[in-house]
Amino acid sequence: MDPLLYLLCLLSLCPGLAALSCPQNVNISDGTFTLSHGWAPGSLLTYSCPLGSYPSPAWRLCKNNGQWQTPGISWQSTRRPTQWVKAVCRPVRCPAPVSFENGIYTPRLGAYPVGGNLSFQCEDGFRLRGSPVRYCRPNGMWDGDTAVCDNGADHCPNPGISVGTARTGSRFGLGDKVIYKCSSNLVLTGSAERECQDNGVWSGTEPLCRQPYSYDFPEDVAPALGTSFSNLVGATNPTQKRTENLGRRIQIQRSGHLNLYLLLDASKSVSKEDFEILKDSASLMVDRLFSFEIKVSVAIITFASRPKIIMSVLNEKSQDGVEVINSLEKALYKDHENGTGTNTYEALNSVYLMMNNQMQRLGMETMAWQEIRHAIILLTDGKSNMGGSPKPAVDNIREILDIKQNRNDYLDIYAIGVGKMDVDWRELNELGSKKDGERHAFILQDTQAVCQVFEHMLDVSKLTNTICGVGNMSVNASDQERTPWHVTFKPKSKETCRGALISDQWVLTAAHCFHNTQKEDRQLWRVIVGDPNSQHGKEFLVEEAVIAQGFDAHAKRSQGIMEFYGDDIALLKLTQKVKMSTHARPICLPCTVEANMALRRSPGSTCVDHEQELMNQQDTAAHFVALNGDKLSITLQTGLKWTSCAQAVSQNKKIFPDLKNVSEVVTDQFLCSGAKKEDHNPCQGESGGAVFLERRHRFFQVGLVSWGLYDPCHGASDKNSRKKPPPGVVARDFHISLFRLQPWLRQHLDGVLTFLPLNRGH
Repeated sequence: MDPLLYLLCLLSLCPGLAALSCPQNVNISDGTFTLSHGWAPGSLLTYSCPLGSYPSPAWRLCKNNGQWQTPGISWQSTRRPTQWVKAVCRPVRCPAPVSFENGIYTPRLGAYPVGGNLSFQCEDGFRLRGSPVRYCRPNGMWDGDTAVCDNGADHCPNPGISVGTARTGSRFGLGDKVIYKCSSNLVLTGSAERECQDNGVWSGTEPLCRQPYSYDFPEDVAPALGTSFSNLVGATNPTQKRTENLGRRIQIQRSGHLNLYLLLDASKSVSKEDFEILKDSASLMVDRLFSFEIKVSVAIITFASRPKIIMSVLNEKSQDGVEVINSLEKALYKDHENGTGTNTYEALNSVYLMMNNQMQRLGMETMAWQEIRHAIILLTDGKSNMGGSPKPAVDNIREILDIKQNRNDYLDIYAIGVGKMDVDWRELNELGSKKDGERHAFILQDTQAVCQVFEHMLDVSKLTNTICGVGNMSVNASDQERTPWHVTFKPKSKETCRGALISDQWVLTAAHCFHNTQKEDRQLWRVIVGDPNSQHGKEFLVEEAVIAQGFDAHAKRSQGIMEFYGDDIALLKLTQKVKMSTHARPICLPCTVEANMALRRSPGSTCVDHEQELMNQQDTAAHFVALNGDKLSITLQTGLKWTSCAQAVSQNKKIFPDLKNVSEVVTDQFLCSGAKKEDHNPCQGESGGAVFLERRHRFFQVGLVSWGLYDPCHGASDKNSRKKPPPGVVARDFHISLFRLQPWLRQHLDGVLTFLPLNRGH
């Protein structure tokens, strides 16, 4: 082609040859939209609306003919689309009750706006079970539990009629069945049929009738998933103390094994960025699972038109958390660029084939095969649009695992829809397991919510106390949940110091917190564990205070050093054990078996190995907790940088007017920070708090806040206000190193923590 003619064609002067693009008249009133590939053919447009409203339509697809395809709109031909549908944000509504037995509800409306309430009352002789008042939430779901008026006269309790459903069957004796259906335009999730069982419990999952556009909040999904997984982890963890029923009893022996299959959708409607978040979420969950020392094999399967097995449970490396995460990191979005549909059947069938191969290898009749517990987590952003219904693959999986009533706990399928595309409630519900009192099918609005759910779902508060260094890093976690080891001290009413929970009864802090206090005064001290500003905070009395004998702030006054902080370390034993929760968990102390498990090092590791792994850089990123609960950053300087960091002390003639040798003040017990301008400086009142760092999604305390040259909170009435050092003022902070104080820690924590040898020779 002539070059000028070619250029004119590129400038759209040759309509037949020009690259097509779709019209840009796609705005949505009161909402926004995103495009996956601009205005070019193949680009997916997704609408978003403010909380409490939903987009109609939810998306459009730019076709090869330069026209937008809208869901639910048929096309007469590829050239002539039907009438254009303008996108709008519609108000969310919660469904109305179809009926309510043995009582009354108010108000009576056809549908309920966000913020609207439903109130329930029972007739005489019936007792209300569930929530007397329910609130319509912005996701189109009622809060609380189904209200039921029950007289307790039958073998099974009255199963109730959830809002929006109609029930057939009013007999609740052994073997009786009830059947549910939804009113028009609503989708049933849960079990359409339930049976009254021997144990007085209804089979299956409570049916809910949902608006097609409704979705789940992460805080609803996490507990539902967490119940099952916490049970599972507790049942397969050899160190778990089985002192309480954690919910559903998992029928699995101590020698049992878990196969976890993670299926990640990589089809065209999932963006590359969202695929990476799904990978990060899966990595977080895998990492957390392996940190609990349970016997687990993990399969990773990505899928679009075809599945790709990234890791098989048949591979020995599937039992190594590091190997699984490494393989997950290597999974590429572009692996599926030539096949962009969503073939959920093939993804689940690849799990079935994997199970079949393992059964052949182990032998169908062997305990090694029959005692394996299987959990499948399917993460998809849409309904399957090729390969046919995925249900036959699930049927095959159930058959090969011999899933029946007495083996129901050997398979869990979690079907999680993600995003605002055509996530199909009916299909997810069909795939998800149906178990007594549990839910296995969910829709979350975005991939960030998935990350949030996975962060919450393994709640170690239900597990053994030996699990240290677990902080909640999800988006909506509170400051205390992020650093649940952080505690506050009060002598009567004045806050003075901080500390760190290192077991269920011991707190590590600074010795100078007790400076100028009489022994009898210590009975007045209170240690607040958990968030002091919420119901999660609890005060504990101190049974015993162990203060390093070598600490004496006035030891060097004769040398002109008015305050000296060598051996600035103390331990407090609380009068009661702390109940572990998301707001109260111990941090990992290096050089202990507990920390060794968290670092996933071999049992033969030493304290020197831990120091080399945790402090192997001259600049080590670390954190401390501020007065207001924020996690602030510092840089710990070691090696040659430690010397220059500490040397700044000699420049402060106000505090040390006659100092000849810096090592008289800064001994090798101290870590040094504050040399970098981005470093935060601790305030007075933050002393004793943990200096900690993160490795492998776990937190390790390497030091504790001791003293510094500059107080950024001095003179400030607001504890959220921190001032940078003025010109000419050198700021440095010094923290007691737990590696240097190992002998003292071992002397006083023997029997509380299990310590590793200091080095190969010990």
